[in-house]
Amino acid sequence: MAKYRIAWMPGDGIGNDVMEAARLVLDSMQFDAEYLHGDIGWEFWCKEGDALPRRTIDLLGDVDAALFGAITSKPKEEAHAELASELRDKGLTYQSPIVRLRQTFDLATNLRPCKAYPGNPLNYREDIDLVVFRENTEDLYVGVEYHPVPESLSEELTKHPRWARFIEKNELEDIAVSLRINTRNGCRNIVRAAFEYAKQFGYPTVTVVEKPNVVRETSGLMVRTAREVAAEYPGIELWETNIDAMCMWLVKNPQNYGVLVASNMFGDIVSDLCAQLVGGLGFASSGNIGEKLAVFEPTHGSAPKYAGQYKTNPTAMLLTAKLMLDWLGETEEAERLENAVAETIVAGEVRTYDMGGSHSTIELAQAVADRLV
Repeated sequence: MAKYRIAWMPGDGIGNDVMEAARLVLDSMQFDAEYLHGDIGWEFWCKEGDALPRRTIDLLGDVDAALFGAITSKPKEEAHAELASELRDKGLTYQSPIVRLRQTFDLATNLRPCKAYPGNPLNYREDIDLVVFRENTEDLYVGVEYHPVPESLSEELTKHPRWARFIEKNELEDIAVSLRINTRNGCRNIVRAAFEYAKQFGYPTVTVVEKPNVVRETSGLMVRTAREVAAEYPGIELWETNIDAMCMWLVKNPQNYGVLVASNMFGDIVSDLCAQLVGGLGFASSGNIGEKLAVFEPTHGSAPKYAGQYKTNPTAMLLTAKLMLDWLGETEEAERLENAVAETIVAGEVRTYDMGGSHSTIELAQAVADRLV
């Protein structure tokens, strides 16, 4: 019997390409795992009306961890148009399966390391080592939205003085509302995860990235909670900055920052910026981490036009596998994998098109694998 049971979910587009690369490298390490295929993605939305079938949810309840490739998501109207004809009158609504996974399994911590590996021609600077902690289950991504706005909701909102100008000038069917929902527990848990990581790996600061001067209640709750948590870690300094200013400072002086923490949407924004500073999404790994399950994924999306061409840089996927190994407690193997990736980058002999080379996804993965045997 294998030591680990790993849910294997390639998803859509280049997800299949990069997952093949990951399997090649994990096999070269002789990682002792049974891989259990999970159906997820656009194909299952179109055929079944569910991008995350119940059978996959059941599978995830009985594994040690999950690796996930990429998914395609499209706006409401396009998603409905691509449903099988017999499903179009069923009242089905598309929801991103990765968002559903995060909420279903309470994968509240999104971890996104962004490190500049020496020799990467795409590095903005060579001395960047950023780690973003993004709250994963709350904020604007909870999906509590209304269009048109119900009369009952409008009546309740009429108690707020700032609602009046909207209903004076618009019909309710012309107004869309999304609720930003943050909780004290959600804020506390993600900030504490950031401080624990900083403590473990020797980062001197944690920067909370919000917008409390404008989004006063939800961002204000995050910042106030961050101050409370920071008091428990006297050796680590809390920095506070607005999301817009943070984007500017990361371009100007990214080397000044280490661990960043933010609510869901702001964390999504700032982590993509951090990824670009170290070469782009082809180098951006992430983990969706809960108490009992963690789902690991690269952040580059499905890029359908490249599917099956094996052009994509698999580095993000390989670093994602490294995060999985860390979470499973296989820290020596995780370090060995990261070192092999770093050595391949600095050697510069095998590079995909984004790095100025002409090698395939599998050729780059094989170059990493060769350093692991």
